Amino acid sequence: MAFSNSHTLISKGTNIVGDIHFTGDLQIEGRVTGNIMVEGGGDAKLVVANNGVVEGEVRVPMVVINGKVVGNVFSTKHVELASKAVVEGNVHYNLIEMVKGAQVNGALVYGASEKSHQAMPSESEATE
Repeated sequence: MAFSNSHTLISKGTNIVGDIHFTGDLQIEGRVTGNIMVEGGGDAKLVVANNGVVEGEVRVPMVVINGKVVGNVFSTKHVELASKAVVEGNVHYNLIEMVKGAQVNGALVYGASEKSHQAMPSESEATE
């Protein structure tokens, strides 16, 4: 898949302190100390590359992690944990791929999304 017109790279050796709000694609090969969130939803995608580190909460529709995330991950669509992924926090997902070698030091929580924080399903819907 080709990158969208809105592609941002935080390269190796770059250290960002503060929250990031983005659209399109964001690839992190450096270090981010702060929360990462999508502006306006859509099909935004975050990639935390092999040596990338995020210290903060991640709230994105699609995320691929092959680096380290220290904080909770909330994905409304798809989470991919590659072989070198380390997540120290809970992973909230609707669809997940986890490759042998990936580590999650926290809970895997199915069905969490941005919408679920605003309107939780009724008990009858939750048990179906």
